[in-house]
Amino acid sequence: MDPIVLAAGTALVSAMAVDSWQQVRTATTALWHRLHPEQADEIAAELESLHASVLNAREQQDHDTEEALTGVWRLRFQQLLVGEPSAVSELRRLLEEHLAPALPPDEQRGVHSIVMKAEARDHAHVYMAGRDQHIAGS
Repeated sequence: MDPIVLAAGTALVSAMAVDSWQQVRTATTALWHRLHPEQADEIAAELESLHASVLNAREQQDHDTEEALTGVWRLRFQQLLVGEPSAVSELRRLLEEHLAPALPPDEQRGVHSIVMKAEARDHAHVYMAGRDQHIAGS
């Protein structure tokens, strides 16, 4: 699954519990209006319905439900990109301009995506890290 999809799904569900939820909902629905206008009303209604589910899950400390909803939205975003592969830049813009900024600072750190590619040949070693990396000699 595309790292942008993973980050956007996580950020969207987390943003359902913030005060600026309506702006996030509007921005997400606008993405569907541009790419699949025939689905936009359905997406808006689903977002509104899931908003209540996320609030309830947080109140009940039901992490399983929140994780399940995150999975649902990751799949939705993945399906969006399968139908419109060029939409990855629009999804990245939604994530960077609307979803991540709506989250509290401690949750923002968990939704950014990192894409790394490496190629090693022969006896080479590749060490990659998305953050800190410590390599101890032997």
